[in-house]
Amino acid sequence: MILYCATTNRGKLREFRASGLPIEPLPNLGDISVPDETGETFEENAIQKALYYGAFTAEYLIAEDSGIAVEALGGAPGIYSARFAGPGATDESNNLLLLEKLRGVENRKARYVCAIALVASGQALVTFRGEVEGWIVDESCGSNGFGYDPLFFYPPFNRTFGEVDPELKRRVSHRAVALAKLAKWLA
Repeated sequence: MILYCATTNRGKLREFRASGLPIEPLPNLGDISVPDETGETFEENAIQKALYYGAFTAEYLIAEDSGIAVEALGGAPGIYSARFAGPGATDESNNLLLLEKLRGVENRKARYVCAIALVASGQALVTFRGEVEGWIVDESCGSNGFGYDPLFFYPPFNRTFGEVDPELKRRVSHRAVALAKLAKWLA
């Protein structure tokens, strides 16, 4: 069995492959236009992307939507995590904006969220959600990972995801939790 994924994000692809599942990027993914994300939840966006990219293969395909939800910001950036600082945002610009919005805010509780949708033959089959709880630190710490990892403090490690070995992060991340649920379902 091959399980295609619809992502060009190298960090996400590394995490997908580290799951032990036979995950490969959808062939010619770079030649396919990107769909609009119009869902209001991580699950809605994951399903929307999975159905869109699933039309390009008869095999199983997964697509995901993920981000960080900060309690003091009412769950923002949430589904807008990748484009929090606007169109063409970078990890750095998103991180700087998040730190700016949290300046002087005491409640820095946050959670990483990942929703993975599985489709086959153009039909949505199921979604899997993973979450990891932590908080946002006052300044960027560490150069590992991607996205908000240098800001996301994970209490069991007593470090940010940006400070830990990527392999260690991959074992406990929101994506790992969702992928473990997917693996159990496929088994």
